Amino acid sequence: MRLKELRKSRKVSQLKLAMDLNMNQNSISRYETGEREADYTTLIKLADYFNVSIDYLLERTDNPEVNR
Repeated sequence: MRLKELRKSRKVSQLKLAMDLNMNQNSISRYETGEREADYTTLIKLADYFNVSIDYLLERTDNPEVNR
């Protein structure tokens, strides 16, 4: 998942991201290391937060644009 790349490029700490999404920092860390996989609701929150598609977040495409 591109989560760490997106987070660092936007200069957002794990703690800030977790607080903004009403999650805990440990979950963000585990998503970034691949220790844990995000559920659908979390994927939507992350994609909306970074304004990218879920496919981009999951590395299924290199196009970050959201088709709405």
